[in-house]
Amino acid sequence: MLARAFSQLLPDLSLEEVLEITGIHSVAGSTQGELVCFPPFRAPHHTSSYVSIIGGGTYPKPGEVTLAHKGVLFLDEFPEFEKRVIESLRQPLEDNIVSISRAKGTAVFPSNFILVAAMNPCPCGNAGSKKRACICKPSDLDRYKRKLSGPIIDRIDLWVSVGNVDYKKLSGEGDGERSERIKERIIKAREIQKARFQKLKRNISTNSEMNVKDLGIMVNLGGKVRDMLDDSAERLGLSARAYHRVIKIARTIADLENSENVEENHILEAIQYRPKVNN
Repeated sequence: MLARAFSQLLPDLSLEEVLEITGIHSVAGSTQGELVCFPPFRAPHHTSSYVSIIGGGTYPKPGEVTLAHKGVLFLDEFPEFEKRVIESLRQPLEDNIVSISRAKGTAVFPSNFILVAAMNPCPCGNAGSKKRACICKPSDLDRYKRKLSGPIIDRIDLWVSVGNVDYKKLSGEGDGERSERIKERIIKAREIQKARFQKLKRNISTNSEMNVKDLGIMVNLGGKVRDMLDDSAERLGLSARAYHRVIKIARTIADLENSENVEENHILEAIQYRPKVNN
């Protein structure tokens, strides 16, 4: 439910994006002659094959990672996917493309999607619960954790633990921020980013697409902020990739708050989204 709600928060597609995405879905045979006018939401089952997720075949066709281009790819029961499927997400998550090589040639498909993955805290799902006891053996827990490699964990920016929802709250309206307001803030933050990239003549649209050189030019951290980030990175043992991703997340948090500079509180919040325990 959260993943579907998330997909509705994405800014509307431009005409250029509509034509690009429609062309992709047309090649895959998943349209009936209609334009794809909204960000795609793809949710393949964890038993889906490698070819259906990544793409391929005798004559390479786009897989789910490409059909989710400019949208959301939701992978429920993330550790239950075939291991080579999970590991194959490295390239699209890093480069926003997927390259498929076959005897008859090589195809490169765009794969610039937002990955939303969900997993249980343990095989039985009760670890950390105050109401139910975990019945997993230590060996089961270790095996479950090993299903996700360090490089994959590094490439996921936000790790959020979601607790059980009180039954009384399920039937209520809730007092949280409305989706319409959240979408307005996201659109405004995207406009800020677009203006920043255009000023520096960079043909990218989101902070996640910035490379290391871009970070040095577009994200100016004050001395105190930089020292705090370096100290936190050393204590947490962050990799170089995770270090740069923390800066990107902090820059996005600052944009959502309409803050020109990245401050200490933005860095601290970004660090909080790193996984608490390394596998």
